[in-house]
Amino acid sequence: QVQLVESGGGLVQPGGSLRLSCAASGRIVSLYDMGWYRQAPGKQRELVAVITSGGNTNYADSMKGRFTISRDNAKNTVYLQMNSLKPEDTAVYYCNAGGRYYDGNHFRSFGSWGQGTQVTVSS
Repeated sequence: QVQLVESGGGLVQPGGSLRLSCAASGRIVSLYDMGWYRQAPGKQRELVAVITSGGNTNYADSMKGRFTISRDNAKNTVYLQMNSLKPEDTAVYYCNAGGRYYDGNHFRSFGSWGQGTQVTVSS
């Protein structure tokens, strides 16, 4: 099995910054796309940003220019740098990743979600 663990959420004032991290652990053979999603109260989960194994990135329009996704393949970790935060960015942020792992007998594909980390933007 592969686990994703997020960290870095918290309370920040409007205009402030936060950096989220998500580390993947397990017998990982390869990681494909890694991404961040968020879900605000009463709303559906939405894409924030995604990064491929080669470093290509894609952002939701409302995050372009404010958020930056990056990854460290040696650490199986993806980051989300969030700047100029707004109250409407308040949500639980989830990490997602896909790839292949070794279960001791076979190589298998996986798609996993982290447990989520709360980001609250408020004065």
